Amino acid sequence: MLVQFMAKNVLSFKDETVLDMTAINAYKEHPCNVIDIGGKEKYLRVAAIYGANASGKSNLYFAMHYFQRIIVESLNNVDEGKETAIEKYYVPFQFERNEENSEFQIIMILDGFEYKYGFEYNSECIVTEWMYRKKLETNRTVTIFERETDQVNFGPSVRKECEVYKEQIPKETLVLSFFNKLKLKDNTMKNVYSGIMSTLVVPADFCEDTEILETLLPQVIDYEKEKLLEFLSAIDTGIKDIGYDDSEKETFFYTVHKGRDGERYPLNLYSESEGTIKSILLFIYARTAILHDRSIFVDELNVKLHPLLLKFIVDLFYEEKSKAQLIYTTHDTTLMDKKFFRRDQIWFVQKDEYGYSELSALSDFKIRSDASFEKDYLAGVYGGIPFIKEFTVKEGV
Repeated sequence: MLVQFMAKNVLSFKDETVLDMTAINAYKEHPCNVIDIGGKEKYLRVAAIYGANASGKSNLYFAMHYFQRIIVESLNNVDEGKETAIEKYYVPFQFERNEENSEFQIIMILDGFEYKYGFEYNSECIVTEWMYRKKLETNRTVTIFERETDQVNFGPSVRKECEVYKEQIPKETLVLSFFNKLKLKDNTMKNVYSGIMSTLVVPADFCEDTEILETLLPQVIDYEKEKLLEFLSAIDTGIKDIGYDDSEKETFFYTVHKGRDGERYPLNLYSESEGTIKSILLFIYARTAILHDRSIFVDELNVKLHPLLLKFIVDLFYEEKSKAQLIYTTHDTTLMDKKFFRRDQIWFVQKDEYGYSELSALSDFKIRSDASFEKDYLAGVYGGIPFIKEFTVKEGV
């Protein structure tokens, strides 16, 4: 479960930027919108991030993507003269002459422990890296490791197994990536690696990637067809059945619709609207997250979706027994309402005239009890909207 994600000097986020999924205990509205694991803190199930075009809200999605890719790829090709992961994903703020190090940190809860893991890097090396573990039951924190480029200090729980390998870790490689590849008796490294990678990072154009559909949809049809059809019926697609034929070289997917004459008519899945295809993919992602208590980060969730369908997708994550989380960026303000969201669930990204993006929460503002979130947002009270200057197109000019 995601508690916090921090990025610093990444794309348009020059200063330290923190997305915090910790619920504010003083807010008592919508108790079903938070995850209660029995401790002092509760955590948000859904966070919506608003911002104007080019404000940088998608850069928060890219920051999570780059963070994951560095972890996955930092052990690859370091001795083959190829571009390293830290070279590829070192994308500092561009509008300053002095390039500084970039930094990521994640805080997450796994199996009764809170883990804090992060690293600072540039295009040449990992500058620092750290991992700490806190037992939620006792609030006791221990160090797993602390690293400064070529020197790693391990905590007592992993020192005996890990110390022997520390001279073998290249300066371009994360300690986490290195030890995830080894078979150790202590599973801390693998658990943290898996926990970070369990966050599903979904791009805005994912409905155009048929490879994802062709890989995942057959399993859904085979094992969860009834649930999928319930979903498609609930969002009023008119689809009565869905199936596939893999007897040929390429798998053929089809839907079935009922005509006015009562007959059933098959239709190539790719002849359905982009909104329907995106809905099917969203069902697959959401179902995966909800069943396995995973977090999902979707860029521009509202694209090609009707506002009522957007609400339907969001409401899926309010499943009481699940610890799944949905974080999404959007332009659609129809859900920006106290009827649906708590104040700590709504976030804004604003970019200033010099290209610096800033992330803030609605809870950072003093809000009247009778305030309309959407109306005040569109009026510019919270930022995160475009500044439209007067512009006239004159004929013949």
